[in-house]
Amino acid sequence: QVQLVESGGGLVQAGGSLRLSCAASGRTFSSRAMGWFRQAPGKEREFVAAINIWSGGSTNYADSVKGRFTISGDNAKNTVYLQMDSLKPEDTAVYYCAAGVLTTTRAAQYYYWGQGTQVTVSS
Repeated sequence: QVQLVESGGGLVQAGGSLRLSCAASGRTFSSRAMGWFRQAPGKEREFVAAINIWSGGSTNYADSVKGRFTISGDNAKNTVYLQMDSLKPEDTAVYYCAAGVLTTTRAAQYYYWGQGTQVTVSS
């Protein structure tokens, strides 16, 4: 089992920045991929970014966040970060951290999930 705990969400004005953290514990060696997803009210959960923490940190981003969000990992701390810059009101959602094997965009291929952290961007 892998336990994931997100933190860092909050309220920010459009154009501002936030950094989300996801601390992993348990059998973390079994999960080489870490991803961030988000879900806005009334919408399906969507992929944001993913990183392969074993293979030199290769990353994958949704087109909607490319150039604005950066995913990174600290293996020593078993923590993954999502730096979010130039935030827009449409980025408002609950952000979830997930662990799996592949840096896929498909939520169903991630095995473990955190409880989520709310990000609200005001206009």
